[in-house]
Amino acid sequence: MTAGRSPLALLPAIDLAGGRCVRLVHGDFSEETVYGDAVAVARAYAAAGAAGLHVVDLDAARTGEAANRDLVAEILSAVHLPVQLGGGLRDEAAIEAAITLGAARVVVGTAGVEHPELLAEMAERYPGRIVLGLDHRRGATGRSRREVAVRGWQEGSGIDLLDALDEVAEVPLGAVLITDISADGTLSGPDLEGYRLVLANSALPILASGGVGSAGDLAALAGLEQAGRALAGVVVGKALLSGAISLEEAVASCAR
Repeated sequence: MTAGRSPLALLPAIDLAGGRCVRLVHGDFSEETVYGDAVAVARAYAAAGAAGLHVVDLDAARTGEAANRDLVAEILSAVHLPVQLGGGLRDEAAIEAAITLGAARVVVGTAGVEHPELLAEMAERYPGRIVLGLDHRRGATGRSRREVAVRGWQEGSGIDLLDALDEVAEVPLGAVLITDISADGTLSGPDLEGYRLVLANSALPILASGGVGSAGDLAALAGLEQAGRALAGVVVGKALLSGAISLEEAVASCAR
């Protein structure tokens, strides 16, 4: 372990659907748990000492329409924290609108995979503020076992996770958010093997997401190192919302 390494950045997740804070299991909208007022959740995280938030408009991720835009604006006004915003940002206008709204960083998923030229252009225009979201499902074995999904996880892209990373190796992204759909919302533990593969095959800052269920999971991610590289941050949703782990405990577990 490298001495004096920065803490693993912890980003509590607030997923929006139908104007509420929710969590899904495996990205399945039929397995939705409602956690109430999204603005209240954001304020609670801010009061507990969160360094930033990860907000996703799930409705927009499915349809491409910014269904929860007003609610996102309320969250941005309610907390004085950097907010990473994603969900349905599939063209230049949508990305610019999210940044104008006040998002510190924006997550581009489907558009980044299907239109790499748009991703590169936006990354050049907004240095350090564009995050590529690579949401994937684990398959059987080997390199091809992680297929990138698009359109709110509703469709497979046919693109392997490591191949997608290769495509953006020279793009000046703020980070790449790697979400393991197979574990998302399950509290079953993160895909440590997958993150080792990613760290070994990309020089970009990597954010982990999916499966965190305990302080031990966060400590494992904080201590993960491959090819001299470590994860830059982790997005945690259900574990915090369900009370499986407190924000204070989570922050302590990310301290390397």
